Amino acid sequence: MIQHLASLPILLPMLTAVILLLPPCGKSVKIRRIVSSVMAIITFVVSALLLMHVHHTGINVYAIGNWSAPFGIVLVADMLSTLLVALTSFLGLGAILYGSAGDDEKGSFFHPLVHFLVLGVNGAFLTGDLFNLFVFFEVLLIASYALLMHAGDKQNTRAALQYVILNLVGSSVFLIGLGILYGVLGTLNIADMAHKVSLLTGDDVYLAKAGGLLLLVVFALKGALLPLHLWLPNTYASAKPVVAALFAIMTKVGVYAMLRVYTVVFGEQAGALEHVAQPWLWGLAIATIIVGAIGVIASQDLRKLTANLVLVSVGTLVALVALQNVNATAALLYYLVHSTLVCAALFLLADLIATQRGKVADRLVAGRSVKQPFLLGVCFIIAALTVVGMPPLSGFVGKIWILKATLNSEQALLFWPVYLVTSFALLIALSRAGTSLFWECKDKRSESAEYKNARSLQVIVILGLLACSPLMVIFGGPISEYMMAAATQLHDINGGINAVLKGGM
Repeated sequence: MIQHLASLPILLPMLTAVILLLPPCGKSVKIRRIVSSVMAIITFVVSALLLMHVHHTGINVYAIGNWSAPFGIVLVADMLSTLLVALTSFLGLGAILYGSAGDDEKGSFFHPLVHFLVLGVNGAFLTGDLFNLFVFFEVLLIASYALLMHAGDKQNTRAALQYVILNLVGSSVFLIGLGILYGVLGTLNIADMAHKVSLLTGDDVYLAKAGGLLLLVVFALKGALLPLHLWLPNTYASAKPVVAALFAIMTKVGVYAMLRVYTVVFGEQAGALEHVAQPWLWGLAIATIIVGAIGVIASQDLRKLTANLVLVSVGTLVALVALQNVNATAALLYYLVHSTLVCAALFLLADLIATQRGKVADRLVAGRSVKQPFLLGVCFIIAALTVVGMPPLSGFVGKIWILKATLNSEQALLFWPVYLVTSFALLIALSRAGTSLFWECKDKRSESAEYKNARSLQVIVILGLLACSPLMVIFGGPISEYMMAAATQLHDINGGINAVLKGGM
């Protein structure tokens, strides 16, 4: 069983999604919710077991059909990929439980689509070659297209159309880039590419550079990096909050692809193509942070504000990718987990606030008070303090780690002012949002009595996501050790190449 463990985070969601489309699950909401929730729990447990197994035994290479790399399709479970698979499975479980409180009845096929999305994201993290990265990208995108229309209206349709068109263009560019790299290197296995790219000479170097930079365009689009970020705020803000919360992991797939490709394939051992994308990544990352901060300040509702927070997190992560060192990558991993969970919690919190405020919903204007001001207010304060980076929550640890990792870099004189001013801007924006949502109420006694309290399942999911922040501080020692070990393993290019090319079932 252990030798097949790396395949289960992909197979279980796929099997679950198919079962949920068949009778009796397809006709009974209650059975569908039970099956979906139980299988999501099993997927998360399996993902956690895989993470622990890889942590203790090293890189696990699963060769499908027992065809070893680079000739066969392989799944590579290392400390980086298993961390992100566990994060995805946890977020998927949260979305399914939250949706089971009633949101799953507002549209068709919510549960199977969530499992298909988890399948695509987990596959993208685990695959060992770029062609299958493209395949899993398409799987998660197809599921996301349908989820965007869940309980949709004209606004959803407009945002979804923009999202679909941009990603179809991105997929075409992806295939062109892969074709160029395959023509030059004769392989799309990431480890084999890393081995062969340093041997290129003559015109092949320029062709490989063109292919590598085309992939950068695709990953920038998937990750919402400036100037290919315009789709994200409207798309995430118009989606159902439970869907937007799940989408918090999707931009991280683009960041992961940048980290994997431009550290392993085009990293320090790439010869003439060493750090080919670094100048582009750094400048675009800083610009994305600035634009995201401006978007946060200018946002007129909590969902749009949270969507722009995702942009700020993407810019921060890509800036750390550009530094190309172990400390920066370790800080990146900690910040990635922290930012994904807190943004997901904010999207769900925006849903409860909007439900209890009536027609003004989550718009940052004076309106009727929420029915549960203490519960929602405390949750908002915790989320806001986490995002801004105030002690003693995980945002503070992540911020200090990021500043420390960038301290001795040449870019510190630019990054530090931008990052610190952005943090101050986020503090102002979230303070304004909290004031508008909880203090500036037209009637505090109130007409909100006609609205229902948040359902216990919804509150449990939000509290679970928010609880991860103090837990990441309480268990900061082992977590930081894991992040450093994962970053060290990623940057050990020769060790990774040998493990994959000599590995198998």
